[in-house]
Amino acid sequence: MRKLVLFMHVSLDGFAADPNHGLDFLTYNEELQQYADELVKTVGSPVYGRTTYQLMESYWPTVLKKPDAPKQALQHAQWVENIPKIVFSTTLNEVTWNNTRLIKGNVAEEVKKLKQQPGKDLVIFGSPGLSATFMKLGLIDEYKLTIHPIILGDGLSVFKNNDVKSKLKLLDAKTLKSGVMTVHYETIR
Repeated sequence: MRKLVLFMHVSLDGFAADPNHGLDFLTYNEELQQYADELVKTVGSPVYGRTTYQLMESYWPTVLKKPDAPKQALQHAQWVENIPKIVFSTTLNEVTWNNTRLIKGNVAEEVKKLKQQPGKDLVIFGSPGLSATFMKLGLIDEYKLTIHPIILGDGLSVFKNNDVKSKLKLLDAKTLKSGVMTVHYETIR
């Protein structure tokens, strides 16, 4: 059975973006890129909320049209172009990006069906609003977070409005040379 995994970059105080929805606070380097590349190998389908989907759809296809783009960016663009993507949104009427499925309702039931399909894991990339909804519904099986060495004080938090207590078991933790910590937790059911 596939798992639903949340992968998110966060500040030390739990923000996934600054108050302007920016990600300039990320300490992104080659070592963190290698961590992300390893995670991508476990993905059967990326899962997005509307906002993250629209950001990804507006960016990655353009990389494919840039022959001078870095090799790693081109490889990721090809991967994301072809892999089956899933978007959860109540406001979108359609999705036009190659190999993308839109789910508009019955979230818990649809996630259960997706988990029962064969293949690699379902991985939520960012999508703080969707992630918060999935946390409240108890749908997330694992959390893979990168915690960046900065306190933002304010911003977009995936945890702020979550009123559901979830017990977690630490599966792995590493400190990268940049001071970024990678943590991998499993939800205890």
